[in-house]
Amino acid sequence: MQATPRSGCPINAAVEVLGDPWATLVLRDIMFGNRRYFRELLAGSEEGIASNILASRLKRLVDAGLLTRDEVRRGQRAAYSLTESGIQALPVMVALGNWGLAHRTGESRLRVRAELLRDGGPELVGALMGELRELHLGTPRPDAHAARPSEQLAAAYERAVGDSARS
Repeated sequence: MQATPRSGCPINAAVEVLGDPWATLVLRDIMFGNRRYFRELLAGSEEGIASNILASRLKRLVDAGLLTRDEVRRGQRAAYSLTESGIQALPVMVALGNWGLAHRTGESRLRVRAELLRDGGPELVGALMGELRELHLGTPRPDAHAARPSEQLAAAYERAVGDSARS
């Protein structure tokens, strides 16, 4: 149930979906943190998203076609998965991270993944998109024996957390 954009401008159409800060952060946490359930997203939010805001943004992202929500019976947890459209938003997220690295300050532990993606270039971004397709869509990765980009990102984050704890 995608809403009609205010204009035919493709930038406007993208901003109407991705321009909401909470929606973008929810996508970030699903893409980079593999948080797939409401409670995981709520508890893992660095920014402290409120439950009503999270519920609203998940619904918007499903309605916009970037996520799907599992059908579950009452009392079961519903998992959220990226669609192909959601996976194709990854380069936008990387571009936002690159801009933030260049023009804003922040904690090194929270910058390290963006730095790795920047430095890894299109090859790493493409490999991460392949891994997201495998995880969310069930499409095998082109090189199933290659290192998983998510493991590289997690290792870099753990090193940064260790370095900041020693400082």
